[in-house]
Amino acid sequence: VKNIEKEGSKAKITLEIERDLMDAGANKAYLKARKEIQLPGFRKGKAPRKLIESIYGAHVFYEDGLEEIFPQVYQFAVVEQELKAVGRPSLLNMDIAEDGSATIVLETDLYPEVTLGQYKGLEVEKVEPTVTDDEVEAELDRMAKNVASRETVERPAESGDTANIDFEGFENGVPFEGGKGEGFDLVLGSGSFIPGFEAQVVGMSAGEEKDLDVTFPEDYHAKELAGKPVVFHVKVNSITVERIPAKDDEFAKDVSEYDTLDELKDSIRKGIETNHEKQADQKVENDLIDQVVGGMKAEIPDAMIESRIEELVQDFQYRISQQGLKLEQYLQYMGMTMEQFKEQFREQADKQVKMRLAMEAIVAKESIEATEEEFEAERIILAAGSVPAAIPVPGLSLIHISEP
Repeated sequence: VKNIEKEGSKAKITLEIERDLMDAGANKAYLKARKEIQLPGFRKGKAPRKLIESIYGAHVFYEDGLEEIFPQVYQFAVVEQELKAVGRPSLLNMDIAEDGSATIVLETDLYPEVTLGQYKGLEVEKVEPTVTDDEVEAELDRMAKNVASRETVERPAESGDTANIDFEGFENGVPFEGGKGEGFDLVLGSGSFIPGFEAQVVGMSAGEEKDLDVTFPEDYHAKELAGKPVVFHVKVNSITVERIPAKDDEFAKDVSEYDTLDELKDSIRKGIETNHEKQADQKVENDLIDQVVGGMKAEIPDAMIESRIEELVQDFQYRISQQGLKLEQYLQYMGMTMEQFKEQFREQADKQVKMRLAMEAIVAKESIEATEEEFEAERIILAAGSVPAAIPVPGLSLIHISEP
């Protein structure tokens, strides 16, 4: 390492690479490239390195050779200078000497230095949770709906019924992609199909077939269909209605361990209250962290934000893959490019990176260390597949941030 210049969150490093190391890299580059090189008098891939260099220049393989040894060179530079580098470095310049040694200048982002503001004695207002009768009734309705039965009816379909249908869409008489389905259960009046579709199914009977004239919305996700008039040929296979049980003592016995509806309501109320309490505590934590982050100073490299965005995208991709959906399919359905999709995560990534930097700075300043017991408890949580919502920092309880 010949020289290093630090400015803000970046470092510019000048390195001298000895001839033998440059030559080793050039030889690796030659071995990769020679299979595509053909010179007169030699079979393709058999031309000697010295001959190629005599024709194209002594250092013809050095640029590619530097790529071969760059990880080793970069690792040496950051270790030698005790740098906390992040992201991918960039090569600014390379000069090759007559003897085959080289001088390069590279630039890398540095892990930001954090200056904390106030983080002790912070105050936030906690909203005391309340539970309304409407919330209890909504949960009862959900439970009743879950145990509702379905009954086939022999009459024309009405709003609220479920019509099992076969359908196929045509634009100017030609079927379009994604416009066909069989045995689809459509709840009439749910608004799950494009405007005008469900209203025209109302009044149809089982076994009846009909052509429906509809127009896709101007903002429809599939741009090739947005605003277009189409025809759907629909066949109704069956019509069913949902029979929701009455909410009484018998219902309470069927869906719970309680004998009366009042007891079930009390249990529901306590459950909602507990959930509201957890949400209130989480908001307190978030508000405290926002204050800490708002008061700190740090020059954060874009590379850290981009890296977090990539992690969030990968997490999303994994979750939808569990539902049998590929990210490419999701983007096509949403009418988004990958860059537009990634941009949705930028604000979240920015906040999470800042939060982690703030927590790390507090841990370092207060010399907080995790005990073996805390480590083991966290390991058990992770092994069970229950990952804490907040970014975990060993030894630091976010709720008690004012009392490290």
